Amino acid sequence: MTDTTMQAFVLPSAQADFALQAATLPRPAPAAGEIRLRIAAAALNPVDAKLCVGGHPAWRWPHVPGVDAAGVVDAVGAGVDAAWLGRRVIAHTALAPPGTFAQWVVTPAHAVSVVPDEIDLVTAASLPCAALTAWQALSRRLRLQSGQTLLIEAAAGGVGGFAVQMAKALGARVIATASSRNADYVASLGADAVIDYQNEDVAARVRELTQGAGVDAVLDGIGGEAAHRDLQLMKFGGQFASLLGMPDTTGIDLFALAPGIHVIALGGAWISGDLSAQRDLARMGDEVLAMLQQNRIAPLPIRVIQPDAAQLTAALHRQLAGRVRGKQVLALDSLH
Repeated sequence: MTDTTMQAFVLPSAQADFALQAATLPRPAPAAGEIRLRIAAAALNPVDAKLCVGGHPAWRWPHVPGVDAAGVVDAVGAGVDAAWLGRRVIAHTALAPPGTFAQWVVTPAHAVSVVPDEIDLVTAASLPCAALTAWQALSRRLRLQSGQTLLIEAAAGGVGGFAVQMAKALGARVIATASSRNADYVASLGADAVIDYQNEDVAARVRELTQGAGVDAVLDGIGGEAAHRDLQLMKFGGQFASLLGMPDTTGIDLFALAPGIHVIALGGAWISGDLSAQRDLARMGDEVLAMLQQNRIAPLPIRVIQPDAAQLTAALHRQLAGRVRGKQVLALDSLH
């Protein structure tokens, strides 16, 4: 490898039985307003796996997947303060350009967050998509308050695991759903009650736990029938945040319920081109890193994936199957 190339993991084409391949690619150069990140670690997320199956209209093949990374800034584009050089940062990058399963990536400087010295880069890499999604939902959309009750669906996953801890840090009561094998884990994160969605009647248990009053807010990562049910488990004027688009409201008297319905789309900051939303990615990153530094939240369990195409492919298929507790993180430092 020369100073103008890098090692990366690429997707030759999108398909159900996708397999990534190792490749040597040109090393990217930062454009105006961008920084270049020498990546130490890159998190895997459900969106990465889904796009390996379905693709993206802006992708050119082969494509480097991945949206989350932590590393060190080693180059800056025109108009970017040289003080960024050498800083350890996290980035949640746009879906369309070449991604983070590589040694380097470029991204706008206004959307990255500086990692405190006490936080290692593998831990830092586990944060952007999952933790920022959870924090955006709780703090920007649901505006969760101390004393309120929040129902979190799929609480053993990345977003759910961070959301449980963040909600408790805000002083809320947390009712969470999880499989029986993950119940103890979710309880260990701080959930006040864990409902086994496979063997219990979720609606009946929520009504029992709230003495029939319902919950103040819902964070839904399941969609479908569960989302339709959960809308009806909220108090009047309750707040509903969906990770999977608009819920089905068929048959629900919305005037009697008056719910606030929020679609959580972290990457929408890039799709929309909204600079204020992109800058808020950096602010949310700062806030989440501060919570971690202050021990208000803890890192989720991390499974480190070695920089090997077969191992990375297997890890992405696990992500797609929804069998991941905590986070999977691709370690890239050994390639540098």
